Amino acid sequence: MVEFTGERAIPGRIEPDLWNEHLARYMFALRRAQGRRVLDAGCGAGYGAAVLAERARWVCGVDVAAEAVEFARSHYQRDNLSFVRASATALPFPDAGFDLIVAFEVIEHLADWRGLLAELRRVLAPGGECLISTPNRLYYAEARGASGPNPYHHREFNWQELHTELAAFFPFVSLYVQNHQAAIAIVPVEPGPAVESAIEQAHPDPAEAHFLLAVCRLEEGAAPAGLVWMPRAANLLREREQHIAALEQELSQKDAWLEEARREKQELLEMYRAQTVELERSNRWAASLDQELAAARERIAELQRELAEQQEAARRAVAGYEEKVAELERELAERTQWARQVEEQLGAELNAARAELEARSRELAECVRLLDRAEATVVERTKWAQRLDAQVRELEARLAAVRASRWVRLGRAFGLGPALGEEE
Repeated sequence: MVEFTGERAIPGRIEPDLWNEHLARYMFALRRAQGRRVLDAGCGAGYGAAVLAERARWVCGVDVAAEAVEFARSHYQRDNLSFVRASATALPFPDAGFDLIVAFEVIEHLADWRGLLAELRRVLAPGGECLISTPNRLYYAEARGASGPNPYHHREFNWQELHTELAAFFPFVSLYVQNHQAAIAIVPVEPGPAVESAIEQAHPDPAEAHFLLAVCRLEEGAAPAGLVWMPRAANLLREREQHIAALEQELSQKDAWLEEARREKQELLEMYRAQTVELERSNRWAASLDQELAAARERIAELQRELAEQQEAARRAVAGYEEKVAELERELAERTQWARQVEEQLGAELNAARAELEARSRELAECVRLLDRAEATVVERTKWAQRLDAQVRELEARLAAVRASRWVRLGRAFGLGPALGEEE
């Protein structure tokens, strides 16, 4: 659903006068749309592009708001009508692609209005026309009064400013004014006779215009004729009657509100009286409370004095405790220093004892090594002695055997043979 803010005209959700202001501009452009390629820049809900498509060869509506383009596509469908979501300052079309361009109530909404004008000039074909409308700043500044600037508008123009900006992009600019004015219509009932228009003020003051409308061209040409458009909803007498009826209904509603306000005032008066009685009772109760409060204050003052005395005694006790704590801290520091010195001395002695123990351990290890070596030598000598003793016994046995031999004895008898020691 497209949100109605008053800046985008949505059929069926806008009051008739405002609707006719928007539609009249498209009726003015419709006369120039016959057989042309038309661009509606800032098409909004798409109703204007649909009007132009009744005579144009092809119409494309462009708007930057996705919800507006979606609304237009779903409500207006013709073979020669399409809608595109795009920025009016960056149109997705080739140069000179349109014979007629309308940009109604768009320029004041853009911070980069010069970018808009540059794009409109780019896509306008030679011999084509660009129709641009905007509110007259001078009129609307006065009409808005205390409500302040329009929050949806970045820049508003008076007629001189608008003409100057347009002339910077388009060589030929024709300026028109659009006013919502009362008229008296004399129209034949039977078809046939034409209806002529007569405007008393043929050349209105643009400074007093409600809206400004410009026809811009790249080539010189005749300016379009003005337009007086009287929609069915423009019956002023009927509108006045409806307005009077609405005012009477509003007045009746206000009378009902006033009667309700009177009843509420009476109820408030009775409530006030009841509250006055209650207030007097409350005042008496408050007076008794004041007496009790005064007594309580005296008691509080007494308690505060007692508290001050107790705090002073506590302060002195704390001061004594702090002095004792400081003395204990000093004694603790001295003992800590002594303990550190003793610890250092014991550490030095312990290190010396460890060094001496390590030296003794090394000596003992050396003694054990030498002892093991001596023991091995003893074992080895013992084994050698045992082998030597066995050899001696073996030799002695052999010698005894030789001595006992009769051949040896016989040799000795003759003085022959070796000497084998003394004979037994």
